[in-house]
Amino acid sequence: MGPHPAVAAIRLAVRRVLHDVLNEFAERTDHNEHIAHSERASRPEFAEAGTGRCGAALPDRPTLPERPDTPLVLVACSGGADSMALASALAFEARKLAVRAGGITVDHNLQDGSDVRAAEVVARLRDMHLDPVEAVAVRVGSEGGPEAAARDARYAALDAAAERHGAAAVLLGHTRDDQAETVLLGLARGSGIRSLSGMAAASGPAGRYRRPFLQLDRQTARKACLVQSLPVWDDPHNIDPAYTRSRLRHEGLPALEKALGKGVVGALARTAQLSRDDADALDTWAAEADSAVRDDAGQLECAKLYALPPAVRRRVLRRAAVEAGAPAGSLFARHIEEVDRLITGWRGQQAINLPGRVEARRQGGRLVIRQS
Repeated sequence: MGPHPAVAAIRLAVRRVLHDVLNEFAERTDHNEHIAHSERASRPEFAEAGTGRCGAALPDRPTLPERPDTPLVLVACSGGADSMALASALAFEARKLAVRAGGITVDHNLQDGSDVRAAEVVARLRDMHLDPVEAVAVRVGSEGGPEAAARDARYAALDAAAERHGAAAVLLGHTRDDQAETVLLGLARGSGIRSLSGMAAASGPAGRYRRPFLQLDRQTARKACLVQSLPVWDDPHNIDPAYTRSRLRHEGLPALEKALGKGVVGALARTAQLSRDDADALDTWAAEADSAVRDDAGQLECAKLYALPPAVRRRVLRRAAVEAGAPAGSLFARHIEEVDRLITGWRGQQAINLPGRVEARRQGGRLVIRQS
């Protein structure tokens, strides 16, 4: 008899991601070995052993440093149902594939006893025979609000852990429910189609972060923990109405389902994927248009910008602002709309101030975006 359907579902989702990681690892390894071979062949000290011009024996060919023959995949585990289910699936699937599996838990130091909880999670991950496993304590700031600050601190810690251990990928336990919440939060901010695209299945440097559960609902992960007798920690912040996502989860989404019927979560998740496809296409268009709207000196020409479709033009403007030094996370739709008016509603306005001490100014038919 096979595993419970919930367990089978989470394992299949993780197996697919691990196959992707293995394929990418093999491609990178082959590419790196090809480069190393080419460099070695071009250097005399790496020539075949033999005799020199004077008859002296050449030294043996130096050996290259060993490379790991299997990629390391880490799971980011809070101890909650989603990440515990993910950890268990990774531990199971890694034993059948050429993958090393480890785990990281981040202690945000936001609750009494958080260090004890982190130690418990480490022990559970080690019981699954994951290695390496560690708890990383972070200090959460206040910029952007408590949720954003905690997220920034968490990802910084995960990035550092991935670099420290040489991990090929870090698995995150975001589910279809999390995706639906992210889409609604983006809709509420009015931030455009990129916000509606939610979370990507792969993101971060070189696609480091992988989200195997975006097509699975939260109940599947919880059921998988229940049937496997995995202990689960429920973060009290997840039910604290002081947090926007918590209110949306326990009040907003249930109200939508009551008004519109079941299936809202799935529909929002599909909206995320469709929006992501559209946003990716527009970003590609904008990247290609960027060079076409610049003069020989690289300055943006207002007349050529005006001729672009608004969605493409705003993306070109955003790219230019970020390249000038405006932090992408602090650059909102309202900023780009103001800069866009220098193109579409020019009346002699003053310079537009953007985050990062960047300003946008129209001068002689050119749009100049630079740090002040």
